Amino acid sequence: MTFDHIYQYNFPTTIRFGAGAIKELPAYLRQNGLKRPLIVTDSTIAALPFFKTIVSDLRIHGIAAEVFSDIHKNPVKSDVYKGTEVWDDTARDSVIGIGGGAALDVARAIVLRVNHREDLFKYDDLIGGDVYVTNEVPHFITVPTTSGTGSEVGRSAIIADDETHQKKILFSPKLMAKIVFADPALTMDLPSFITAATGMDALTHNMEAFLAKNPHPLCDGIALEGISLIKDALEPATNRPDIESRSKMLMASMMGAIAFQKGLGVVHSLAHPLSSLLDTHHGLANAVNLPYGMEFNIEGFEDKFRRIARTLELKEENGKAVVEYLFNLNTKINIPHHLGDIGVKSEHIETLADLAFADFAHPNNPKPVSRADFKHLYLTAL
Repeated sequence: MTFDHIYQYNFPTTIRFGAGAIKELPAYLRQNGLKRPLIVTDSTIAALPFFKTIVSDLRIHGIAAEVFSDIHKNPVKSDVYKGTEVWDDTARDSVIGIGGGAALDVARAIVLRVNHREDLFKYDDLIGGDVYVTNEVPHFITVPTTSGTGSEVGRSAIIADDETHQKKILFSPKLMAKIVFADPALTMDLPSFITAATGMDALTHNMEAFLAKNPHPLCDGIALEGISLIKDALEPATNRPDIESRSKMLMASMMGAIAFQKGLGVVHSLAHPLSSLLDTHHGLANAVNLPYGMEFNIEGFEDKFRRIARTLELKEENGKAVVEYLFNLNTKINIPHHLGDIGVKSEHIETLADLAFADFAHPNNPKPVSRADFKHLYLTAL
């Protein structure tokens, strides 16, 4: 596969993929009679030249976009409520999410809330709240600017409670974007740290999805191909980016998000509390925890780790080699090996263990994870 023109995929939503795909956005909106979109992004992206160009192009084509960017790095319920107020006050007709996981999660949650005005967490999928997602939702478009969460192709948003920091999942097939404009050129100017952290997030998604206990051969195949793309692309995308490496990472990110409908696991349950309690970047939290979580999972799942090692083209086809590869990859892209290097202290461990054990991801881990296991993993990684 080459990355020298724009491709279209339908899996299951329409994906326009390739450098320059974003230029198709104004024509798409006009073709669908949409003239007043709410663009949801974060404050960093809102200040970047490429974002200002997108908004300017829309206005040149007679499309009056309103920008909402007042969101947290790890989104919370109040972000969604504020964004919905902007929707109400400015009479919008569609939502465009532009950014990484935080912006796309808030955008998707606003899409839900527009016509579902009960308490946002009534719709939490973990308590069966998806059955209440019964009304129509606004036209929704996604534009990823990082290669990590793959939220652009997702059907769910992860939003934390402002007070308890516990993360909730808002889910419905209605929340899938009508179209994705996946333009790797938009990721070219990302700082190396963001490229590294979001790339490791994508690798975590693919690895955990492959290992997740629910049988799903379709997702297994997608996850292994995602791992293969990241093997070739993450280090160059971080240290000497070009459109080829950025394209592979953007594709692998979407593949990870498709694959993890099968489930995630222990690494995400280790990472989520770091984001909610300490405001750690989600990708960085996954990156540091990934080798330790994978090591925990080896026993009893040696065959699966053999397939991962083979996909990574490692000399030794076993779990130990996979863990060593992950530590080495983190070194190459300047990710620290220990939680202490990213602000975790020993006094945080008990609270982190409580939050991790309460997290939604680890029930799909290939083996059970107890609170004691979480505490041990945190202490090992500290």
